[in-house]
Amino acid sequence: MSLDDTLQRVAQRYDELTALLSAADSQDPQIFARLSKEYSDLSPVVGRIRDLQNLQNEIAGLETMIEDPATDPEMVALARGELTELRAREPDLAQQVRVLLLPRDAADEKNAILEIRAGTGGDEAALFAADLFRMYQRYAENHGWKVNVLSASENEIGGYKEVIAEVSGRNVFSRLKFESGVHRVQRVPETESGGRIHTSAATVAVLPEAEEVDIDIDEKDLRIDTYRSSGAGGQHVNTTDSAIRVTHLPTGIVVTQQDEKSQHKNRAKAMRVLRARLYDHERQQLDAQRAADRRNQVGSGDRSERIRTYNFPQGRVSDHRINLTLHKLDRIINGEGLDEIIEALIAEDQAIRLSAQA
Repeated sequence: MSLDDTLQRVAQRYDELTALLSAADSQDPQIFARLSKEYSDLSPVVGRIRDLQNLQNEIAGLETMIEDPATDPEMVALARGELTELRAREPDLAQQVRVLLLPRDAADEKNAILEIRAGTGGDEAALFAADLFRMYQRYAENHGWKVNVLSASENEIGGYKEVIAEVSGRNVFSRLKFESGVHRVQRVPETESGGRIHTSAATVAVLPEAEEVDIDIDEKDLRIDTYRSSGAGGQHVNTTDSAIRVTHLPTGIVVTQQDEKSQHKNRAKAMRVLRARLYDHERQQLDAQRAADRRNQVGSGDRSERIRTYNFPQGRVSDHRINLTLHKLDRIINGEGLDEIIEALIAEDQAIRLSAQA
């Protein structure tokens, strides 16, 4: 199907939705909600399509004016200048329309479960994991999102062995999904007296938060163990068996939760994380079927892959997937400059998907 045919089909569907919603008094609320969402999703697309069509109509009008022998020569000269400007704008506007027409990831609008774990590097890796978590907290704050810590395992010097949080807000997963992978840091640790640069790493996983309608979990597939919560240094958080370990038997996925004093609350948090991991597991299986080589896809979620290096002595951050290096480490680690990397990753992803459709 040509681009013109696609534009016509989208515009026709938009007009259909407009008519359906205007006569929706007697409709089922669920149907009305579904139509409203489709209408809302198509509105920016149709707006850009109409901008492109108006531009093309202007170009056609100017061409007709220039070709008409009765047109005043001064008007022809003015029309030629305007025509050159409009023709220069047309490819960019057409590209914007193509990007808006790309199939959307069904999970893009979902909240996310953010998991950060210290990797190689001991205490320095745990401190780096804490730095990354603060980076995402500040990034979320800048976007008006909320961060709710579900579980955290700290070490004695303020680092995180592991931290799991829910990030909620508008289009959270669509922007954070490219952060999954191994993040590497190169810097002189505060505990290093010789001033030597150390390299350590932390693993980030971003999972779309799944609702009960997304994932159906059979209780028979679960093994739930309870045990006594314990804090740093083996100190008991409380004296009851409130900690929960949930094992999903078919996949072997295990989730533990002990931050709450209530066994019921720990179970509820563990089930939210399990649901997200199962949803991500299903998505990865589908992705593997669609693409034999997932390394060609930006943000494929291959968490064994080193995706980014933060080099403190040089003040630079390098994203290895798109060969992007920015000498703005302070702004990025503070969450302020992260958008520049994410926007570049989104653009690369769009370019790959557009080329696949060509």
